Amino acid sequence: MPSPITAGLHCLFLLVTACCQTSQDSNFHPFIQYIIDSVLGEESFQSEMQRQKRNVLIFHPPPLEYTVDIEVSLMDSSFLEPVKEYFKKLSLPVSTNISNVEMTVSEINITTVCLPSDENKSCCSCENGYAWPSTLCSDLITCPSVSLAPNLPCSYVMEKHSLRPYCEPQTEDLCGMGEPIIMNMSVRLNKSFWDDLTNSSSESYKNYKDDLEKAFNASYRCLPGFVSATVTGFRPGSVFVNYEVKAGAASFDQIVNSNKIVPQFLDASYQLDQATFTTKITDQTNFTVSPVDIFEGDTVRLTCQINSTSQNVTWYYCDQIISTGFPYLIERNISTKTSWSTLEIINVTVKDNGTYGCSFTNSNRFHTLIYKATKPIAVSPLHITPNINDTDVVCNSPEMQTNSLLLSCCIDRRLPSLTGDWKVNGTINITGVSSFSENCTEYKLNINESVCPPDMSGTVTTYTCELRTGHGARHSQNISVTYLRAASVTISSNINSSVSEGYRFNLTCKSDVRNYDSISWKIQSENETKTVDCDTCIENSKIPAMSVLTVQAATQDWNGTYICTFFQKYLASSANVTIEVIPLPPKQNILIKPIAASIPCKVQQALECCISANTTENYDVTFVVQENKSEFGKNLKGDFNCYVHNYTEIECSKEKKLIAYCKFMNRIGQQVNSENITLHLIPGKEVSCSDSLGIGVEGATLIMPCMLNNSDYSGTRGNVTYKCSNKEWKLARNDCLSETISKLLTEAESLVKSPDAKARLPRYLEELKNKTESQQNIINTSPANLGAIVTILYTVSSIPARAEESIIENFLSTVDFIVADSTTGVWEDLNKEDILKSSRLLQSVDKFAQLLQPVNNNIPFVFANSLQLQGIAVTENNNFCYKKSFSSTENLTASVFIGENEIQTLPQNSTVVSVMYSTLGNILPQNGTNYVNSLLITTTVSSNRSQKFNINMTFAKKNSSLKMPQCVFWNFTLNEHRAGWDTYGCTPTEREDSVTCYCSHLTSFSILMSPDKSPQVIFEDYITYIGLAISILSLVACIIIESLVWKYVTNNTTSYMRHICILNIATSLLIADIWFIVTASINDQNQQMSKGVCFVATFFIHLFYLCVFFWMLSLGLILFYRLVFILHNTSKTAQKAVAFCLGYGCPFVIAVITIAVTLPRNSYTRNDVCWLNWKDSKALLAFVIPALIIVATNLFITAVVIIKILRPTIGDRSNKQERNSLFQIGKSVAILTPLLGLTWGFGLATIVKNSHRAFHILFCLLNALQGLFILVFGTLWDKKIQEALLKRNSMSKWSSQQTKSSSLILVTPMLAMSYPFSRTFNNLCGKTGKYRVSSSEPSSSSSENTSKSYSLLN
Repeated sequence: MPSPITAGLHCLFLLVTACCQTSQDSNFHPFIQYIIDSVLGEESFQSEMQRQKRNVLIFHPPPLEYTVDIEVSLMDSSFLEPVKEYFKKLSLPVSTNISNVEMTVSEINITTVCLPSDENKSCCSCENGYAWPSTLCSDLITCPSVSLAPNLPCSYVMEKHSLRPYCEPQTEDLCGMGEPIIMNMSVRLNKSFWDDLTNSSSESYKNYKDDLEKAFNASYRCLPGFVSATVTGFRPGSVFVNYEVKAGAASFDQIVNSNKIVPQFLDASYQLDQATFTTKITDQTNFTVSPVDIFEGDTVRLTCQINSTSQNVTWYYCDQIISTGFPYLIERNISTKTSWSTLEIINVTVKDNGTYGCSFTNSNRFHTLIYKATKPIAVSPLHITPNINDTDVVCNSPEMQTNSLLLSCCIDRRLPSLTGDWKVNGTINITGVSSFSENCTEYKLNINESVCPPDMSGTVTTYTCELRTGHGARHSQNISVTYLRAASVTISSNINSSVSEGYRFNLTCKSDVRNYDSISWKIQSENETKTVDCDTCIENSKIPAMSVLTVQAATQDWNGTYICTFFQKYLASSANVTIEVIPLPPKQNILIKPIAASIPCKVQQALECCISANTTENYDVTFVVQENKSEFGKNLKGDFNCYVHNYTEIECSKEKKLIAYCKFMNRIGQQVNSENITLHLIPGKEVSCSDSLGIGVEGATLIMPCMLNNSDYSGTRGNVTYKCSNKEWKLARNDCLSETISKLLTEAESLVKSPDAKARLPRYLEELKNKTESQQNIINTSPANLGAIVTILYTVSSIPARAEESIIENFLSTVDFIVADSTTGVWEDLNKEDILKSSRLLQSVDKFAQLLQPVNNNIPFVFANSLQLQGIAVTENNNFCYKKSFSSTENLTASVFIGENEIQTLPQNSTVVSVMYSTLGNILPQNGTNYVNSLLITTTVSSNRSQKFNINMTFAKKNSSLKMPQCVFWNFTLNEHRAGWDTYGCTPTEREDSVTCYCSHLTSFSILMSPDKSPQVIFEDYITYIGLAISILSLVACIIIESLVWKYVTNNTTSYMRHICILNIATSLLIADIWFIVTASINDQNQQMSKGVCFVATFFIHLFYLCVFFWMLSLGLILFYRLVFILHNTSKTAQKAVAFCLGYGCPFVIAVITIAVTLPRNSYTRNDVCWLNWKDSKALLAFVIPALIIVATNLFITAVVIIKILRPTIGDRSNKQERNSLFQIGKSVAILTPLLGLTWGFGLATIVKNSHRAFHILFCLLNALQGLFILVFGTLWDKKIQEALLKRNSMSKWSSQQTKSSSLILVTPMLAMSYPFSRTFNNLCGKTGKYRVSSSEPSSSSSENTSKSYSLLN
């Protein structure tokens, strides 16, 4: 048991470090003895030395170095300094021998000094150059007594036990020896804030800073690794002091303990609030992210760990607190000395990019310690880079089968957990072998021709590679492989290997691979290869894979080797065949002389056929006259080879026309005939003209070719016409072309037949424009030259042209030159020909515009003086309308509008093109008295459209004084294809200065207007309308009256049939008049009817006017039947059936046949009114002929009636009787003629051209009042109807009237005559005016016959 003094110094430690060299024979006795005597005691030391000795034996020194820790307890603390001094002065090394072990003590240092604190604890400090072990660092608590003494070394509370730790020589891994950290701290002073604390130069700021820094340095100096404490600033909220403490890693308790003593070093006036100490440490958190490379789809783990215990952990994303819930999962774990937390983000996306933070918080009432750390994470898409995206493979390529394709997919970095695989999807299932290397997966294909048949060439197989990171992210990439097969191509011809010029042939190219992309045809001849660019002569098909090249007329341009190539992507498969084109002159190039001539009998006439001498072919030429072959002689004349035959006509019995031609045959037996030579035989007539030109009678015509008309056989294309007059040939017409235009025409004919016409067209159009401009003076006076230019334009317009501004301008400029005002007189001559050249010109521009091919989906605006062209190309998204405006140099405007719905019906890559003409409308033939009063607009669509297509156009009026606008289009099919203006499908709406046309089709549009109507025309219109109104009212009254008295006046068959006819005549005429007045009023109001409505109106007007005539014919036939066949009797039903068949059946048949014959040719109706056409189809004859026949028939019946009336009676007549008979004849004609429709005879005069106006007025007046005639003479003048109406009004019984009527021998006349007239008429029909009935034969049949006999005249 130690003494009380020993107990008081029990915690004094001395660590002696001995560095010695020993051996088995060392002698430590002097030193050991000292230690035993003064410090340890022998027993304990010897046991320690035995332990060290065992260690030495284990590690096999010599020599070995040892460090020995020795704890020395002093009875009196005053001995501490002397002991330290003693050891400093001790002379080392010291050798000694302990237990036969030689030991050398090289160094003795004091490391740790402990002073007693209480019964179980001591205050220990390290001597200079020594530090506490790092395992003890976070547990070091400053001794209270030492903390308050800034001049004393920092001592820490230690437990009193035998295994207490000692200070160790300073190294970087000991407590407080590492890199210091910065702790951002703050505390509040319960004082009001003032502005001086924001100014670092103010005295208050400096004083506060100095005082606080002294207190902080004194308080925190014992923190492990303390360096400094610095005030960084003040902030309001009372007064918050921000300061930094630079020290080693300190625990929460160490900081709290230091915070507690801060007030003890600070004046109380600072009013420091001990509960407001806060510490933020930002660089002591171990923040890790796994995986390092983050891809979309990965599950990411973020882990924060601190060397401190903390219950509260908070995670942040972009300064927003993260709560547990998908896709976040938070875990926490706390041990005795560490705390960690994990944030797991499931299926991370690019949206999760950003900065994440963790915050550990530990606090009590004196201090709050916060560990914060942040780390940004970047989420990347798992981008796979294939070695190829899309590729083509030729299955039957030997190279591909030996060196198969390698597919690979890679990412841009190496991932240790990366895996991948491949999938194959496609009709052609070619598989391969997969492998994996570093950051790539590879797939080697096994290509086999057998699994790639020809019909599947072009099939796409998709190879999908999928890569996985091992953390959840996966991505796939498709590689498309198109398997192609080199095609086997064959080519054949419908001819052997040669064809003659002008003949047709075709080549057929076939491939076993049907899934081709395109086909090209090329012709290789000598050193030139040209591409066949002809849309109309190449026809391609997929099933079977075939292309047919059809050449309609071979030329030398088609001579050579034909190469047909099928393209499937980059793969080209070809076949070839050689075609030789044998020369044979085209028909138009065979010049004949003469073209037309007269020949006398038995006189030789030289017939010539000439071709160009620029040929090496030796033709077999035969002259044929009236199908008789003849011999010839061959001569070279100028540039021509001419074949001459001297023909003599022997058979001269009569005048006749002879046809001759020459036939050329080449070496392969193909032939061509020249144009016909027309010879007129003039037997027995005196020859009037006879010279070198030829022979002819007076007035004969001679036509010669221009090229052969000169003695040197030089000239151009065209004909010269001579006429024999006054015994000499005089020039009647010169249709010779200028040399320039003749050459242009020949080149155009060659161009359109060439295989590369499209490529050669731009240069030709430029040449055409320039030469047409230079020939303007000739064109202004020569119909032949102007017509040739039109022919050229029509020929080249069939070649599709690129929509380049220069090409369009050249074409339009050429048109502009030939429609200039200076050519008006020439156009008048051309329009007299069978083929309307102005129409042909318009058709040429239409065709050119329709075939324009857009360049970069664009059609430019082109202006050429009197013409303008605009258009669009329809692309994939057709969400727009078509609206184009035009303005001429005369400030006339026009616009075209096509709605969006119409544009959307057009196929992709089609075009809509509009062309404006300001002068072309003036050279087109006029339509009667109507004039073109606006610009002319042509709109074409490249795609063929047969269905309805709505288009609106607005035209400014050229002459506002013209009236009655009509929206018209140029119909190329009218007038037996001579063309003309037509109104079909167009409706006008007139405004003050413009007219808007609404049309349902596309072509060339304009408006026609006429001058104001003359007073004469207006007067005739008034007559028509007033007369028709009276007629309609009269017919309605007639029908009403007939219905009221029907049962009273139809008491016998003849009367019944008469009223049937009258009623149907009135009904038919009423319907016809209504249709007529409706259509006439629409036309007069300047409103355009649709063509369909006009067809219907014309059909019904025609039908019911015919019905009127045929019912009048029925009425006349009934009269004829009763007058002639007196004793013959037919039933009422039979008579009615015949009448209805005749009255409605015949008109219907005629009307249907008429519309069936004329409607397909669009010549059923007139252009101006809804009535039968006369000019084009003579459809009006379908009304005129039946009407005239019926009028003639009724005239015949009238004559028969008159003859019956004039038939003499038994007794002689007095002169008075004769005068009465003549009076009755005149009266009968006056009544029967209007009733039977003879007034239509006046209509014959109106058909005659330039007929007198009186016929028109008379016809309008009498014809319009027919209804009134029928009412008066057919109904009101009938005495029985008068009596029936009177008795019906007086409500008297009809029975008495019937009794009275039955007792009469004579009944009411049939033709609505008055009673006195009927009595005279009946007296003239028989001897006594009645038939006598025998009393001896009172049979019923006899009575009935007698009754019927008298009823003949009812």
